[in-house]
Amino acid sequence: MHQELQNAWNVDFFAEDGGRLPVQVWLDGLPAEVRGKVIARIDLLKKGGPTLDFPYTSQIEGRLREARLRMGKTRYRVLYFFDENRTAMLLHGFTKNTASVEEADKRIGRARMVRHEDRLEAKKLAKAGKTDRANRSKRTKGKVK
Repeated sequence: MHQELQNAWNVDFFAEDGGRLPVQVWLDGLPAEVRGKVIARIDLLKKGGPTLDFPYTSQIEGRLREARLRMGKTRYRVLYFFDENRTAMLLHGFTKNTASVEEADKRIGRARMVRHEDRLEAKKLAKAGKTDRANRSKRTKGKVK
């Protein structure tokens, strides 16, 4: 059990600017039986990370992937990607009755992926800025200006 926890991957929900978690909202709207099975797929993603493959996940395009579940003729999907922090970011959940993922769903996933990456970059820049200011402050301390 301890070994499993060490190998677990981080999984997180994409948050919109107002704090809304679209995948969580989608999950909350599913019937309990389906929701439980989708959450079980997400748990598999935590254990398997980027090596979890078909039939549980598949690549959509680039780094954008989908966690997959089929019940009867209905397909449930969660689009996600692994960010630079090795976190699977859950971007978009949807139900589909077609073989392929609709372009509109891909567009939502891509936009949220870009938004998340922009936030990570902004955090890095803010942290670097704080570090630079702190270093400048240390260098100028005690010097006559």
